[in-house]
Amino acid sequence: MKALQGKVALITGASRGIGQGIANAFAAEAANLVLSSRNIERLNQNAEVLDKFSSEVLVVQTDITDEVQVRELFRRAMERFGRLDILVNNAGIFDGGPLDELPLETWDRVMATNLRGPFLCTREAMRIMKIQREGRIINVGSISAQRVRPNSAAYSTSKHGLWGLTQVTALEGREFGITCGCLHPGNVDVETLAEARRINGEPVMTAEDIAHAAVAMATLPPNVNMLEAIVLPIGQPYIGRG
Repeated sequence: MKALQGKVALITGASRGIGQGIANAFAAEAANLVLSSRNIERLNQNAEVLDKFSSEVLVVQTDITDEVQVRELFRRAMERFGRLDILVNNAGIFDGGPLDELPLETWDRVMATNLRGPFLCTREAMRIMKIQREGRIINVGSISAQRVRPNSAAYSTSKHGLWGLTQVTALEGREFGITCGCLHPGNVDVETLAEARRINGEPVMTAEDIAHAAVAMATLPPNVNMLEAIVLPIGQPYIGRG
């Protein structure tokens, strides 16, 4: 029997990168999937690839910064599967620049996607999981929540906030059998990897590498929580970086 057989997992930002990698890894462990993104064409393409597994897949085009769309996402998930075992808050964006030159529009856009979206999704998941009295939420953060870099005010602040949301969710969820942990990746070789890091030749991981860690978190016994995990290439600047 596969490790996630019979489980239902909802993954945001599942059209590419880390979200796509986690979807593939969860499907390989026989989870049924709800895949969410603003890009419906890529979601449908991913769903076709997942046909090789025994998983059922529901794709829902969603802007996670929109409260109405998030509610519809979870409504459709429950309509299709009747339960929700795992939420992966993966959708996120990076944008930055010198702090004194950062446009307010950039700040607001990053905060909306990286923090407002996970809050809206977590709120809906908690409402379902409290009734079930079980569930697991995995937030995909960043090592920027631990060690910041220049020109990353909005992104680093949003990921610090996500770590705070993780802790509150874990605290409020524990009496209902709900766990919440934060997975902090280092450099991942995806489309959104900062060009400066490519130019500098920094070590990178694959989305599949991070997906292994997500599976490890998702398959823990229900009474066990991995509150925080930091996963990065061994040669990447991290401790004392700047």
